[in-house]
Amino acid sequence: MAQSVHFIPSVDTVVSRMRALDASLPARDGVAVFNRVYLAVTVEVERRLDAGRFDDPRAATALDVRFAERYLAAVDAVSDDRRPPACWRPLFQSRRHPGVRPLQFALAGINAHVGHDLALAVVAACRTLGCEPAELEDEFDRVGDLLVSLEERIREDLMPGPDLLQIADPLTHLLGAWSLERARDAAWAAARALWALRGCEDVAEAFTERLDAAVGFAGRMLLTPLPD
Repeated sequence: MAQSVHFIPSVDTVVSRMRALDASLPARDGVAVFNRVYLAVTVEVERRLDAGRFDDPRAATALDVRFAERYLAAVDAVSDDRRPPACWRPLFQSRRHPGVRPLQFALAGINAHVGHDLALAVVAACRTLGCEPAELEDEFDRVGDLLVSLEERIREDLMPGPDLLQIADPLTHLLGAWSLERARDAAWAAARALWALRGCEDVAEAFTERLDAAVGFAGRMLLTPLPD
C-alpha cells in the first residue's frame, strides 16, 4: 500500500465521542438507539485492531475513523441547527416519534450510514492513505462482516418477543424489505464509481446527491410509524 499522506485519528477518539453522546441522550431517543448500536460496532473494531485481527491495521483504522466521522458530522450539524445529509434527516426528524419502534431507529441509522456514508468513507480513506479502493477491499469486507454479525444480534435484542411479533405484524414486512448485505454491496459499487469519477467533480457531486436522496427515501420507509 502507498505511504499514508494524512494524519489518522485513533478509533478511541470516535469511541469517546459516541460514549459522550450515549451519556447525554435519553435512552428512548432514536439517535441514542442507533448510537448504542454503532458504539458496539466501533468498540468491537477497536478490540479486533488491538488483537491484530486486521492484516492492515492502518487501513482498517482509516476506514473505520473516516466512516464514523460522517455520522458524527451529521450529529454536529443537527446540534448547530444545520441540515444534515438527506440520508440522516429521517432519523433525526423521527427520533422522538412514539409510533416508531427501537429496531426501526437502529436499522434506519444503519441504512443511512452504510447506504450513503460508507462509500464516501472508502473514498476519504483512499485519499488519506494515498491508495486505490482495491487496496482497502479486505478491510472493507472484514468491517462489513462485523456489521452483518452485529445486525443479527441487534434484531435479536430489539425485536419484539415471539408472542408480540406475528406474521401479520407490519414490522415483519418492513424488515424483510431491507438488507444490510445488499446495502454493503451497493456501497462498495458506489465507492468504486465515486473513485472513478474523482476527476469529474460535477458528475461525482451529482452522483453523491442522488445516492443521498435515495438512501434518505429508504430511511423514511424504515421509520414508518407502526401500530402497537
